[in-house]
Amino acid sequence: MTTTKNIKSALVSVFSKDGLEPIIKQLHDQNVTFYSTGGTEEFIKNLGIPVIPVEDVTSYPSILGGRVKTLHPKIFGGILNRQDNDQDAEQMKEFDIPQIDLVIVDLYPFENTVASGAAEEDIIEKIDIGGISLIRAAAKNFRDTLIVASVDQYAPLLDLLKEKNGETSIEDRKKFATHAFHISSHYDSAIFNYFNTEDSKFKISIANGQELRYGENPHQKGFFYGDFDAMFKKLHGKELSYNNLLDVDAAVNLILEFRNDQPTFAILKHNNACGLASRPTIKEAYLAALAGDPTSAFGGVLISNVEIDVETATEINKLFCEVVIAPGFQDQAIEILSEKKNRILLVQNPIELPSKQVRTCLNGLLVQDRNNVTDQASDLKTVTKVAPSDTEISDLIFASKICKNTKSNTIVLAKNQTLIASGTGQTSRVDALKQAIEKANTFNFDLQGSVMASDAFFPFPDCVEIAKNAGVTAVIQPGGSVKDQLSIDYCDENKVAMVFTGTRHFKH
Repeated sequence: MTTTKNIKSALVSVFSKDGLEPIIKQLHDQNVTFYSTGGTEEFIKNLGIPVIPVEDVTSYPSILGGRVKTLHPKIFGGILNRQDNDQDAEQMKEFDIPQIDLVIVDLYPFENTVASGAAEEDIIEKIDIGGISLIRAAAKNFRDTLIVASVDQYAPLLDLLKEKNGETSIEDRKKFATHAFHISSHYDSAIFNYFNTEDSKFKISIANGQELRYGENPHQKGFFYGDFDAMFKKLHGKELSYNNLLDVDAAVNLILEFRNDQPTFAILKHNNACGLASRPTIKEAYLAALAGDPTSAFGGVLISNVEIDVETATEINKLFCEVVIAPGFQDQAIEILSEKKNRILLVQNPIELPSKQVRTCLNGLLVQDRNNVTDQASDLKTVTKVAPSDTEISDLIFASKICKNTKSNTIVLAKNQTLIASGTGQTSRVDALKQAIEKANTFNFDLQGSVMASDAFFPFPDCVEIAKNAGVTAVIQPGGSVKDQLSIDYCDENKVAMVFTGTRHFKH
C-alpha cells in the first residue's frame, strides 16, 4: 500500500481557536468532511462550513458536564484502524465506523490554570481526558492518521495542506506524531508535578528548546532548553553561545542578591565576579567595578541592577564585552552600546527563577533547592571581643553576597562596597586567600581596613592570620568547625572582628 495519504476527513476538537479559521477553510476547499463537538463545532458552523456533530456518529450526547464527548469506539476506531489490515477494514464496515484521516486537538490549559492560582476544583477540570486520548491514538497510528496536537502546529499544518494539496507522506505524519507525543508527555509531567509530594520522584519537561552554535567547546553539540524570551528581551547582538548563557545565569543570580540595594554593577568572567561595586550612581558603580580587575573584564558579561543611562553606556562602550544586562536602557544608551554589532544587549524581565537546581551526575541527576539564603545583618553573631563597626558590617554583608555566588573554595576581600579581589575555585582556602591578596596587590588596592568573607568555616587560624597581616580588620564566615575557637582566639589577640552566619555557601 502507498504511504502517501489523502486527507478526506478530519476530527477537530480544540480549546483555542486562534489560527484555526484558515485551516478549516483550506480543508473545506479540499473537500474534507468535518467531525466536531461543542464550541469547535459551533466555530466551524459559523464559518458557513458543514460539520457532523460527534453525537451523530456515536449516538451519544456530550455527557457528565462535557467530561465525556469523544470517548467512543466509533471515534477511536476511525482513528486507530489500520487501513492495510483486512480484519480492521471488515470491522469498520460492520460497525459503520467513519474513517478519520486528520485529528486536530488543542488541550485544556492545565499549566496556565495552575499558574493563575486557581482553586483545585478548577485545576482538576482542566485535566484533559478526551483530547489527550485522541492525541495518543492518532500519533500511535501515524502510518494512516495525521495528528496536530497544539496551536503551534497550526501554521506547519496549513503550509503542508497548501504545498501538497491535502496529501501527506509517512515522514510528514511521523514528524507530527513525534511532536504530539512531546505534547502529551509534557502535559502528563505537568499534571504529575502538580500532584507529586514525594521528593523521591522527579520529572522535568521543558517544552522550548534551541540548538546553539556549539557547546562549551566547538567540538561539542550544545542546546538550551527553556523560555529565554520570558526572562529577557534581546535588543541587539549575536546569538548567545553555551558559555554566554552560563555567564548570564551566573550574572542574574549574583545581581539578584543586590536587587534592593543602591545602584550596583557587576562584571563576570567564567561564572565568577571579577568586579563588583555599589555606588550612588550606576556610572560610579561601573567604574569602580571595572577598576577591580580591568584585565579580566575584557570579554566579560556585565550586569546592572538599575537602568543603564547614557553616561554609563559611554563608559561601557570603551570596553570589549560580550553581554550587557540591565532592567532597562535609555534609548540613547542602546544606540551607543549597539555600535559594536556583536555585543549582546538584554533587558531582564522581572521573573522568578526555578526553585530547584538540576545537574547531571554519573548516570543520573542531582537535584537541590535553590540557595535562597542571603546573609543579613540580623543573622550575624559576633564571636570576638571586638565587634565590627557599622561600616564593616555593611562591607561584610556585601562580601558575603559575592562569596555565595563564587566557585568554592573562595575567599572574597571587599572594602567600601567594592570587590577588591577574590580567590576562586581553589582546592585550599589558604590558596584562595593568597590568590585574592596577590590580585589586590597587582591592582594596587589598599587592603588596610578591608573585610574578608569565606564560603565555609576555617578549620585552622592560618587564614585569619594571613588576612590580618594583609590589613583585614573584620571577617565573616559560617562557623561550625570543631576548631572555631582557634580562629576566635587569634582574632581576639590581634583585635580583628569576626562574625558567624551559621550558613555555609558552597558553590561547586
